[in-house]
Amino acid sequence: MGQAATQNEMVVKQDLAVVAEVRRFVRLVTGQWGMDDFVPCLVASELVTNALQHAASATDDDVILRLSRTEGDALWMEVQDTACGLPHMLAADTTSETGRGLFIVDQYARCWGIRALADNAGKIVFAVIDRT
Repeated sequence: MGQAATQNEMVVKQDLAVVAEVRRFVRLVTGQWGMDDFVPCLVASELVTNALQHAASATDDDVILRLSRTEGDALWMEVQDTACGLPHMLAADTTSETGRGLFIVDQYARCWGIRALADNAGKIVFAVIDRT
């Protein structure tokens, strides 16, 4: 049996200005693990922004960011929200101000995906990010 992964969690408030706090949280956790924070901060910013913009409709709907390590010492990141609509990658053009979030995640993460929660309680969008 492998040892249980340490998990760090942050409840994200309904305010896009909170993305700076998300990056601070990611830097703190990845720093404790001796991991470079650039890609994790970028991916976390995109996933949390997507959840805040598209998923959370009511101010009491929580968006939760969780960080843990995989057995292979990669970073497991997930963002949970209460919306049931599934995000999808858009074909963003070079002049578009939005629509690049999942494209960025797809470029930098080893893999990512979406898991629906039971009873229409929402979804989790996850990404696995290698240490280097």
